[in-house]
Amino acid sequence: MGTPSLLGRAQALLHVRNQLLRECLAELLGVFVLILITLGGSAQMLTSSETKGNILTANLAGSLAVMVAIYTAGGVSGEAGERVPAPAQLPGWKFPTFVAVQILGAFIASGAVYALYYDAIWYYSNGTLTVSGPRETASIFATYPANHLSLSNGFLDQVMGTAMLILGILAMLDTRNKGVPKGLEPVAVGLLVFSISVSMGFNCGSPMNPARDFGPRLFTYVAGWGAEVFR
Repeated sequence: MGTPSLLGRAQALLHVRNQLLRECLAELLGVFVLILITLGGSAQMLTSSETKGNILTANLAGSLAVMVAIYTAGGVSGEAGERVPAPAQLPGWKFPTFVAVQILGAFIASGAVYALYYDAIWYYSNGTLTVSGPRETASIFATYPANHLSLSNGFLDQVMGTAMLILGILAMLDTRNKGVPKGLEPVAVGLLVFSISVSMGFNCGSPMNPARDFGPRLFTYVAGWGAEVFR
């Protein structure tokens, strides 16, 4: 037999055997892909003053990001594909671990988008990182309520949007239903997210997944937008 190739030796060296660690790495990568594409769509729309994108393309980017993220992470475990876009059933002891991993993945992806659009963000904002005003850039990273929105209406908005997301995913995965052709589940979930975004996104911007919002919001706090991002 010939000498193992360099690639083969590298694969053997980097192979992760611990199942929990494998799931965490898959989750980290999946959320990274999700946030990178989602925030990239928002950054392109905002910093180009909507000449290179609009609210429809931004929503489409976020929805396709969900699809790509599930395809990226879903093969490690049966649950991983569900956890990327929304909560799923998993042992309680895993919950804190996956919360931390998802937030970390979103935080790192936010940094990547900031680096990618660094010049565009500073040019568009005239050198000032603000949360509100005509040249605000915080909305690239996190979602903020519309000026008209009350606390109670905002709460109802998030309950209904998230409920629709979970209902749609459970219906797609229910074997007693007509079902989605095997392998196309991520496409169906992406279309579900798109339908929610374009029909329920006006009030709050469709955060739906806490990791999608908190990780990037935390990044903006650290990166210079200040404590106003939490107000």
